[in-house]
Parts: sequence; C-alpha cells; structure tokens
Amino acid sequence: MIKKLFLALIFVTTVTAVVGFYYYQQYQQFLLQPVFAQEKILEIKKGQNFTEFTHNLLSKQANGKPWMWRLFAKLEKVGGWLKVGEFNISQDDTPIRMMEKIKNNKVLTYHFTIVEGLNWRELKAKILANDTLIHEVGDLSDEQLLKLLGSDKATPEGLFLPETYQFVRGDSDVDLLKRAHRALIQGLEKQWQSRDANLPYKTSYQLLIMASIVEKETSLASEREIVSGVFVRRLQKNMRLQTDPTVIYGLGKNYDGDIRTKDLKTDTPYNTYTRKGLTPTPIAMASMESIIASAHPKQGSSLYFVANNRGGHYFSDTYEQHLKAVKDYLKGKKL
Repeated sequence: MIKKLFLALIFVTTVTAVVGFYYYQQYQQFLLQPVFAQEKILEIKKGQNFTEFTHNLLSKQANGKPWMWRLFAKLEKVGGWLKVGEFNISQDDTPIRMMEKIKNNKVLTYHFTIVEGLNWRELKAKILANDTLIHEVGDLSDEQLLKLLGSDKATPEGLFLPETYQFVRGDSDVDLLKRAHRALIQGLEKQWQSRDANLPYKTSYQLLIMASIVEKETSLASEREIVSGVFVRRLQKNMRLQTDPTVIYGLGKNYDGDIRTKDLKTDTPYNTYTRKGLTPTPIAMASMESIIASAHPKQGSSLYFVANNRGGHYFSDTYEQHLKAVKDYLKGKKL
C-alpha cells in the first residue's frame, strides 16, 4: 500500500513538473515574442485597470493568452506603470519592451502649428478641423475664452504665439490655446521691457498690434525691421499708416480677394487710410520675429513702400519717389 502511494506521489510530482515545465516554456516564449505582428497604436484610458488593459491587447490580436498576461502582471507588478495616453507599439516590441515604453511615459505626441499671419477666425477653424484634439472652443464665446485665458482684452485676435505645439490625445483645444497664449505673453513682455527708446507705443498691447501689421505686410524676414521703421516714423509724424492689410481686416468676410478704391475710402475702426494711429486690436497672429522687429525698428528716413515685383518691397523717402515707384510697379517693372 505504501509502495503504491509512493508511486502515485512520484507520478503526480512528475506530471506536475512536466506540466509546469511546459507552461514555463510557453511563458518564456511569450516573453520573447513581439506583442503584435505589426505596428499598432495602443491607447490606455484614464482609470483603466490591468484586466481592461489585457482585454484591449487581446482584442487587437496581441500575442499570448489571458493566463500569460495575468502572470506577467503579477511578476512585473504592472499596476504601478499603467500611464494614460497613446503608445506606438512596434512589431519588434516584446511585452517587456512595451512595459518599458509605458512605464517611461513614451506617449505618442501630435503637433499643431499656429501659422503666423492667421487671424483668429482662421485659427479657430483650423483648430476645429483637427480630429485629435478634444474640442471645447467651438462651444465658447470669445468672451468666455478670454476669461479662461485670464485676458482683459476685447478679442482673442493676436493673443496666441505662432509656433508648433506638441500635444497628446486627450488634450483639448483650450489647453493648447492656453499654452500658446502664455508663450505670447512671456515673449511680448520680454520685448516690451527691452524695446528701443522713444517708440510710439503706450503699452505692450500696442507693440503687439504693430507686430501684427508688420506680419501681414511682409513675409520677408529681411524686411520686418525696415517695414516697422516706416510705420514708426509715420506714427511719429502723425501720418496715417495707410496699410492695406488693416483695411482688409476691417472688411472681414466682405473681403472677396480684391481691395478696391471704395474699400480704402470706407471707414471702419481698422481703416488706416481714414483713421490715424494704430488699429484698436491686432489684425493677425504675429510671430516673435515680427514682435522683435516692432520693438527694435530699423533707423532710416523712408516713409513709403510698394511691392517691387521681386517678392519684396521698394522703399521711398518722399511721396514723389513713392508715386514714381507705384507707376513702375503697375507697369510690371522690377524695382
């Protein structure tokens, strides 16, 4: 009887060892194989536990069986490394490599570029067309958005710094705009403190207004300081700025792509042909380069400029010189 029990014990032990070795081998193979046969984006949502995470993996045809992932969770103590976000899991990533990506928060990032020269209406449309950001701004009035930004201005126009911003899935458009606004204020105030002496700006906001006009007048980096210098001298001489982009901005949706003589004579708060001084608000998002140029305009004597048919502008000191340059421009001459 004792011999039979001993043999039975040996049998059970052997079977257990064989089975255990089999599962051990299976698990080791599981650890060495890639999680996915091809690259996939894995999203971990807020509040997701490891069981839900495992179900998500297996629903995406991940390598391994549920018991393997349960054992993996227990041995690797995965409860502490689940991070919210999207992760790019390549076809070479094993479970351990995947775990390291998530543990080290290697989240998939997206990019959104605020292009210099866009006005607020155009920027808002671009934001709402982005299908990765969570959209909140579409349900907000401009006044509500300004309150969230902590701004005392009358419009969001010009209040966001043109840059490329990184974000992750789950971020909202308001989150992104807050960052762009903070970047704008920090950069603007720095330039305001270091601005040249005797400029015709009473506030940093007026500096921003000038920068937005410079932004719309020239796309050439080499011209920004020169254009800024022209506008500064005109303001100092109590001359009207007489710049077409401000007229276009004042026309709003009524602008059809052509600016006419009647438009130049139609008075709006933004028509710098009919009104002296700066416009009441910025007319676009100004780059930091345009802000710097407006804080440090180029010294000189030019008061006028016209397109030179070369992609830039021709600058003149007198009205007579300017009229001749305009005639040559209309004839198609390269100035």
